[in-house]
Amino acid sequence: MRAETEQADFVYGGSAPANGGGAGVALSIYADRPHLRAVMREDAGAAGLNVLAASPLSDLVEAGESGSTGLGDVVLIDCPQADAATLAVLARLDMRAARGGARLIVSTQVDALEDVFACMDQSAPVLLVDPDRAERVLALGQVLAGFPSGRLRELSDDDRLMLLRLTEQVGQIAGRMDRLDPRSATPVPPAASPPSVQPASAGQPQIPDARLVRRIIRQRQLRARFFDGDLFADPAWDMLLDLAASRIEGKRVSVTSLCIASGVPATTALRWIGQMVEAGIFVRISDGTDRRRAFIDLSDTAVQGMARYFAEIALTAPAPI
Repeated sequence: MRAETEQADFVYGGSAPANGGGAGVALSIYADRPHLRAVMREDAGAAGLNVLAASPLSDLVEAGESGSTGLGDVVLIDCPQADAATLAVLARLDMRAARGGARLIVSTQVDALEDVFACMDQSAPVLLVDPDRAERVLALGQVLAGFPSGRLRELSDDDRLMLLRLTEQVGQIAGRMDRLDPRSATPVPPAASPPSVQPASAGQPQIPDARLVRRIIRQRQLRARFFDGDLFADPAWDMLLDLAASRIEGKRVSVTSLCIASGVPATTALRWIGQMVEAGIFVRISDGTDRRRAFIDLSDTAVQGMARYFAEIALTAPAPI
């Protein structure tokens, strides 16, 4: 089997093509499927990148702690199933990338998402869930757009948000062209838990009763029963509402649960989660008893913002949607 795939593997150096948006950026690819390696290599070449290596994921696992092979500036990893050995390698790679500044793009499946997310908390990797080719290309473009001037233009916060929205729109179009079927948002079941009181300093606004927030969420989801859900896609706000309600209820929210609450595909939701963490709106919290788990919560700033928002709209609308 190894002999059959050797033709698809290669390691070489050299200069990047003179044209192409990623001139001077080096990239490595690790994926067990030969066809996927070939596709990723082709797309990287089309972007003008210097591909240092395209090898099976097992090569990265076998390298272990040695780290003898240069990572390059960007590393593409396909990890559909994460066993203990692979997760250990991903954790070491995450730390190494954080130290060296390499950007990681990791694709996996929804069943392995929690494990992969939990073990990669240092380098802010771009995570993809069951991505198609268009989503991989968009992720690569997202990473390349963040490189500093001299290689690629540095983006402002406004530029990043615009790019994120554009990426989401292009991804929706590309996905529909591939599948020829509109996506359907996954509904979030209504919460049955009784509300709890959100503590706050005297005189400070509070996030309202959890039942009100859950009712707003259900009202927003109801629209998809009568219209195409993509017309109303607003993942950032849907996740803010879900985290606000969960915070009042004393519940911890996993990344998978938050992706579902966003009402958009997991890969799109993960892009938004990453941007919201970077913007200081979401915070990532590791499970103190199980390092293989991590949760997402609102930052203190976001809690204050949500509380002020609900206090303001309470003056004009009893049930805002």
